[in-house]
Amino acid sequence: MLLLMMPLLLFAQEQVKFACIGNSVTYGYGHKEREVTAYPVRLSQMLGDGFEVRNFGHSGATLLNKGHRPYTRQEVYRQLMEFAPDYAVIHLGLNDTDPRNWPNYRDEFIPDYLSLIDTLRSLNKDVKIWVCRMTPIFNWHHRFKSGTRDWYWQIQEAIEKVAKRADVGLIDLNAPLYSRPDLFADALHPDPEGAMIIAKTVYSAVTGNYGGLSMPEIYGSGMVIQRGVPFVLKGTANAGAKVKATLGKMTRKTVAAADGSWSVTFDAMQPGKPLELTVKSEDEKIVFDDILVGEVWLCSGQSNMAWLLGNSNGAEEFLAKAESKNIRLYDMKPRVVTDDVMWDSTELVRLNSHDYYIPTKWQKMNKENAAAFSAIASHFGAMLADSLDVPVGLICNAVGGAPIEAYIDRKTMEHHNVLVDILMNWKRNDFVQDWVRGRAEKNIKNSSNPLQRHPYEPCYLFEAGISPIASYPIKGVIWYQGESNAHNVELYAVQFPVLVDSWRRAWGNDDMPFHFVQLSSINRPSWPHFRDVQRCFVSTIDNCHMAVSSDKGDPVDVHPRDKKPIGERLARIALYYDYDFKHIVPEGPAVQYAKESSGLVNICFENGDGMHTSDGKELRGFELADESDIFYAADNVSIEGNVIKLSSEKVKTPVKVRYAWQPYTTANLVNGEELPASTFVIEISK
Repeated sequence: MLLLMMPLLLFAQEQVKFACIGNSVTYGYGHKEREVTAYPVRLSQMLGDGFEVRNFGHSGATLLNKGHRPYTRQEVYRQLMEFAPDYAVIHLGLNDTDPRNWPNYRDEFIPDYLSLIDTLRSLNKDVKIWVCRMTPIFNWHHRFKSGTRDWYWQIQEAIEKVAKRADVGLIDLNAPLYSRPDLFADALHPDPEGAMIIAKTVYSAVTGNYGGLSMPEIYGSGMVIQRGVPFVLKGTANAGAKVKATLGKMTRKTVAAADGSWSVTFDAMQPGKPLELTVKSEDEKIVFDDILVGEVWLCSGQSNMAWLLGNSNGAEEFLAKAESKNIRLYDMKPRVVTDDVMWDSTELVRLNSHDYYIPTKWQKMNKENAAAFSAIASHFGAMLADSLDVPVGLICNAVGGAPIEAYIDRKTMEHHNVLVDILMNWKRNDFVQDWVRGRAEKNIKNSSNPLQRHPYEPCYLFEAGISPIASYPIKGVIWYQGESNAHNVELYAVQFPVLVDSWRRAWGNDDMPFHFVQLSSINRPSWPHFRDVQRCFVSTIDNCHMAVSSDKGDPVDVHPRDKKPIGERLARIALYYDYDFKHIVPEGPAVQYAKESSGLVNICFENGDGMHTSDGKELRGFELADESDIFYAADNVSIEGNVIKLSSEKVKTPVKVRYAWQPYTTANLVNGEELPASTFVIEISK
């Protein structure tokens, strides 16, 4: 239901009676000055003198008439009947998640909601009604895992059905607050800032005023549009506004929905001359120029992906030719880096409102911006651009020290039986690496808010950095991360596939390429196990491939400087698997199986053509173990085609073989393309 009513009210003889119906959230529970800060009060200020806005909220009220505290049996309901509103916004359902209510009476929720709406209409046949998708309930609520979490989302679906069945407006109060746990001290009730967000959301819904024509920052002049797939363009405008978008010779028209959203879809395009995009509403216009069609990749992770080209080996050679490369950059740099310092209050406030990234725009690669861009992404993009002969757009969103859980969306985390526990008191939670927790505590020490946000917090980087760009079509993702999760190998084995699924859902592409860098070499004890877990992802996650980096490590520095080979190894993978360059070798030797024969263990490799040692010396890094699981170095190792043959005098009955199983490894097996083999451990078949 769309109501652009404000101009009409200038001529009204009486105030419009506006009822805010609800529970404790509407009432303003927990506010020190509820009469000033509750959302109906703020809404009244926004709507102005033409409205009489009343707060009909009652703490603990249920929508269900058989619930433990039915709204229709409260004194505030009798007062509502006397008021007979012209406009009504209903926000009920939170208390129906109580185990006394939803499990027993769920089948009556929709009929009871429709009955309430019918009653309002019986009082005033012209009443305008909106129902609300509920404000969030966060994971530290005492009943969250025991049922509230699941019942909450079932009730959300029921509310949407009510809106459709009753032909009333639907206001989403979940979306603007779901990523703001800092505003919910008790996991249920928003503070005054949260109430203001509710008021603004309701105001926009009932007036249709969403601030006019706007688009996400990711769209802009100089952008690269992904070739070969429809280009979806999204934005907001005032409800009901006619929007016309012209891209090159294509024109699309639409009307902004009641929630202000609009989108148009252009046909798939191929590279050609630069394009201009014009987006118009009735009285506003946005123009973007110099738009190219090509290949777009998101480059993400932690500090090794963020590591600057200018600080890497061989930078001068690349930078001398940077302007000649057909590459555009979209660099999402954080406002503050997670150094060992305490952040000031200004930065802390910005973090809470997701204002974490410096505003940016698409830029044509040149010597200056390339030096300040990701080294791995730059080398990856350069090889793609040269090989494909098309423009390449690189979006970099990488944060030093970031754990993987910061990049996973909240709903996925909440509904995963293991990962949900990472959300609980994350700064005192052993699921999160102690270094990560310690650094976060240091950064936010000046904050007085116990729920202060931090980029390392679970879900934060998804909410602040990934969600805002997820509407932008991309080809795929390259990922370099894991250093801040290497303390718990088994947990990462769960987290990484969840991350991939989370991002594929965000982009609406179940087969989106997701290629990653295996952790390098350094003297950190858990890293061999971690590298092997990463190796196994390739066989368990579709369209997911790994670039080995252990040969480019450093025994003491977590940031190896030789980034060019790593970026180009990722590019090889993309060219082979995503662009059908079947004449190239995508990866180094990949172990397939090991089998004992005639006293020797034979290890067969894929991509093993031309296997040899990288330094011309004897093969290093192979070990055998018997049932005791104690490994000994192989002492009789040879290469025959794509097979390694080996044995050990200390292991008479080998059952396992492993390779490169040192934190900092000097193992030296490569194939004919000089691509290294991965760390691995496998069982030996007879």
